[in-house]
Amino acid sequence: MISYGPMWETMRRKNVTTYTLINKYKFSKGTLDSLKHDRNISTATLNDICRMLDCRVEDVLAYIPDGEENE
Repeated sequence: MISYGPMWETMRRKNVTTYTLINKYKFSKGTLDSLKHDRNISTATLNDICRMLDCRVEDVLAYIPDGEENE
C-alpha cells in the first residue's frame, strides 16, 4: 500500500496548507481527496507535488507492505 502520510508532515514542516495548494498552485481538490484517502495518483502529479513543496518523493509517500497497514 502507498501512504501519503509523509506529505502531510512535509506540508506541516514547510507551513503549507491545503488552502495554499488550492489557491496558490491551483491544485485539484479531487486530487487532494485522493491523497487523503491513499488512492492512486499519477507520477506527473507526484512530480508537481515535489516541485510545489520543494521536496523529494520520500517526503510525499511511503510504501507499506500489505498486511502491515494496521501494525
